[in-house]
Formats: sequence, structure tokens, C-alpha cells
Amino acid sequence: MKFTAQQIANVVNGTIEGDEQSSVQSFAKIEESKPGDLCFLANAKYEDYLYTCTASIVLVNKSLVLKQAVSPTLIRVDDAYAAFAVLLQTYQDIVGHQHPVGIEQQSYQADTCKLGDQVYAGAFSYIGDHAQIGDHSKIYPGSYIGANVKIGHHTIIHPGVKIYKDCLIGNHVIIHAGTVIGSDGFGFAFENGKFNKIPQIGNVCIEDHVEIGANTTIDRATMGSTIIRSGVKLDNLIQIAHNVDIGQNTVVAAQAGISGSTKVGQYCMVGGQAGIVGHITVADGTKINAQSGVAKAVLESGSSLTGSPAYDYKSTLKSQVIFRQLPDMVKRINELEQEISELKNNKQ
Repeated sequence: MKFTAQQIANVVNGTIEGDEQSSVQSFAKIEESKPGDLCFLANAKYEDYLYTCTASIVLVNKSLVLKQAVSPTLIRVDDAYAAFAVLLQTYQDIVGHQHPVGIEQQSYQADTCKLGDQVYAGAFSYIGDHAQIGDHSKIYPGSYIGANVKIGHHTIIHPGVKIYKDCLIGNHVIIHAGTVIGSDGFGFAFENGKFNKIPQIGNVCIEDHVEIGANTTIDRATMGSTIIRSGVKLDNLIQIAHNVDIGQNTVVAAQAGISGSTKVGQYCMVGGQAGIVGHITVADGTKINAQSGVAKAVLESGSSLTGSPAYDYKSTLKSQVIFRQLPDMVKRINELEQEISELKNNKQ
């Protein structure tokens, strides 16, 4: 299926520079593009490709000032990256994979569960007692939906997801394969020389428009709820412990871990392999660099942290500059000590 520059500009509210009837039929990275491709340019370090690529249409920011003439038709938008995402979603909705509907054989649905309109339950999926699945939601093969679980509308549960009893999943949520929601929190009391398990009687509450990557685990609360608030995006292989509360529109990259009862604010960014200790608060808008270890509360909104234990990002960069200069500084100190020693000897 082909789309013209004019059709694309209408979708993203863009301004065309070039041939309005130029058409594309596929997407590509700008450095690998060919005629018939649609690309985008959002990062300045890829700008040189704009002047050599053979793509038919390129999305660019309105602020871009061209250094020379280009062959592709340009569509200028406020944010090329965001506009490209809109186009990908539009393309998927028009010609992409059509999600199945209906109940496949060899799946199980308890007599007391409730399924909404246009629900899909794949083969070998299990839907437990009193579970509720909202309209147009999809439960792909091999998934487990425990008793009393509630799943909203237009939510996608990919293959092999396990959702334990009593957990709540909102609308327009995507949970990728292998993820476990509602496993027991890591709660034990040391008594008489051994660790005794503390029953975990809470649940997990995932609000609307959340996406959770593959093989992520979110533990149920000891009491109350572990909460993933609306708009949160979690990468693959993340551990969220019991009673954690992650604020709206926060993003967490792969292999990060957040310990129990910690509250992470809204619009935070947590880098890959970062670790956050338990029972602290992380202020809104905090940025935590990859592999950082946050060992105390972050109280100032908009903070940027790096290192382990994590410190202010700018201060750490300054310290790194000084650290790299230490060999030269030691050499200069030794030379000064030698000069001082020679001056003392000369006086004697």
C-alpha cells in the first residue's frame, strides 16, 4: 500500500517541502533508505545522511536549517520522532496484524469468569474464578489469569504471561511475554534461627496505558497494593518489589531493580541496570543514569544522578575530570616537593 506526502502530512499536521504526490510504501532508517522509503531525522548526528539518502520522503523538525539541497521530499513537523511514531501506529492500524477474536480450543475459562465483547482467549490459556476480561482484550496462548483478576478493555496479554489472583490491570495495557504480575513479595522474618515467610496478602494494581516488557516481574504487596500508575513504560527484565509505587509516565530501562516500599515520582527516567533501595522516595522528574545505585531519598525534583552510590550528575562529571588529572597532579606535587627540598638544602 502506498501513501503520498500529502496524506502523510495530513496525519502528522506537517508542512511539505517538495513533491506533494511523492509516495512511499515502506519505512527505513535514514542511513539505509532507498526510493519508496519513509524516514525521519530527529538526531543531529544523522543529519549528513539527509543529503545523501535516496528516500522518497523524510520527516524533519521545523527547526532544521538545511546546509545544502536535498533530493527527498521533506515534511516538517514539531517533533520528527513523535510524528514518526504516530505514522507507525497508523500504518499498523491500517495494514498491520489483525488481532484475533474468540475462544480457541483447549483453553480454560472458569464458569464464574466474565468475558467482554470481542475478547480473545488463545489455546492453553487459563482464566480463573471470578476473573473479568474487558471488551476487545486479548489473552494470548499459554497465559494464566488468576482468580478475581480484573483486566480492562483493549488490553493485550502476550503469550506466557502469569497474572496472580486479585491483581488489577487497566485499559489499553500491553504486557509482553513471560512477565509475572503478583508473585509474592520478598518478605521474611528472622526468628529462632531461621527465616519465616510473611504472607503477602496484597495485590498489584496496573493503571491505564502502561506497557510492560518481556520477563519483567512485579511483586504483590504485603498489604495494600504495588502500584504502576498510568502511562508508565517498563522495559524487559525489570524487578519491581512489593509495595512499590511508580508515578505516572515514568520510564524504566532493562535490568533495573526497585526495592520494596519505594515511591518513584512521575516523569522519572531510570536507566538500565540501575538499582534503588527500599523505603525511600524519588522525586518527580528524577533522571537516574544506567548502573547507578540510589541509596537514599531523592528530594529535589528534576535531579540527575549517576554512580554507585548515586550522586548529582554534574558534580560527578566534574569529579571525573579531576580524577583523570590525578596522575599529572601527583607528578606536579612530587616535582614541587623536590624543588622545596632543594631550596631548603641551599639555604643550609
